[in-house]
Amino acid sequence: MPPGDDPGAVVSPVKPLRIALLGYRSAPFSGGQGVYLKYLSKALVEAGHSVDVISGPPYPHLDPRVKLIELPSLDLFANGLTSLRPHHLSSWTNIIEWLSKLTGGFAEPYTFGRRAVKYLKKNGHNYDLIHDNQSLSDGMLQIQEMGLPLVTTVHHPITSDLRIALSAARNWYERLLIKRWHSFLTMQSRVVKQLHNIVTVSDCSRQDIAEDFGIQPAGIDIVYNGIDTDEFMPIPEIERQPLRLMATASADAPLKGLRYLLRAYAKLLPQYPELELLIVSKPKPGGKTERLIKHLGIGDKVQFVSGISTAQMVRYYAEATIAVVPSVYEGFGLPAGEAMACGVPVISTDGGALPEVVGDAGVIVPAKSVDALADAIDNLLQHPDKRDQLGAQGRERILQKFCWDVCAGQMAKYYQQVLTHADR
Repeated sequence: MPPGDDPGAVVSPVKPLRIALLGYRSAPFSGGQGVYLKYLSKALVEAGHSVDVISGPPYPHLDPRVKLIELPSLDLFANGLTSLRPHHLSSWTNIIEWLSKLTGGFAEPYTFGRRAVKYLKKNGHNYDLIHDNQSLSDGMLQIQEMGLPLVTTVHHPITSDLRIALSAARNWYERLLIKRWHSFLTMQSRVVKQLHNIVTVSDCSRQDIAEDFGIQPAGIDIVYNGIDTDEFMPIPEIERQPLRLMATASADAPLKGLRYLLRAYAKLLPQYPELELLIVSKPKPGGKTERLIKHLGIGDKVQFVSGISTAQMVRYYAEATIAVVPSVYEGFGLPAGEAMACGVPVISTDGGALPEVVGDAGVIVPAKSVDALADAIDNLLQHPDKRDQLGAQGRERILQKFCWDVCAGQMAKYYQQVLTHADR
């Protein structure tokens, strides 16, 4: 449970702390982990703490009060294998990263851990506590052994991503590539069993982490993610488009379930020929999503936007009739929380922790069900009063349970508990 939820617990007042947040790739467009670092660091600074974010590229977008310490990597996903230069060969860490990419692997969590250890050996004394954002690398065990208090957030076990990706693979060769890319899980499953302070973002994630990694749920604490309700908020002066659906989902990631929403949308078009679908994502050229859209004959109806600012995202939410979260699995569900904070009625699957976030302030349907998604969208389109009611309830739920002020306060109390035990 979140720190402080136990009425019998005695928690000392939280003093200002010097915190290092670690992230191996932290730009918001890289996924929810970058969003987490951005808003957690901002909320901790606003609560009076000093925060440095130590990150590999692509780097995070941070509040000006948060110091960014860059740990450059080869960033081969952006630069490609041919970007290797002779001076890179002076670093064994660079060589590992390049060879792994060459053979279809993903070594960034491991190589980031090596670079973080090197930095903290010189600078660790500047911090009261180190907080790792799911690298789960061998380097984190070294940092723990150095005597630096270490907290690790595990958003959800990537083993679930692997299972879903394998089930969506078309042939043995694709499955082989998927297994190779996820080979870092061998390291993570070994490391997580040896970490002293693990925190996750939902009860669903806690149960899944415990099951997949073979550890006790009682050894994992929960501090929910937060939503920045000052940025994600309703804009009453913007008129909603009467027939616009909106989704924020990685287009070609099977985990995000976009294919089910696309099929549901195609099913609804004969009844609602003017229905729009706006997707905040960028599909791979010629990838599965583009092929499905072509197969369904909806290429002229679906609009993709990417590389947009938070302000533009909020404007899109203000224009949307309904926000849909079609995920097969979410460790928390930021898109649902952000849409709710903007006062948009939400239709969400029951994948992973989404019911914990949405609660009774949205419509929840079974994951992977095209018919259930289509029926739920149809129902809300026909009932504007219900849309208004859910939009208001969603905003209020986020303010009460999932705004960053609440969540950062819980995290700071958790830090203090970790430091108290470390001093014993």
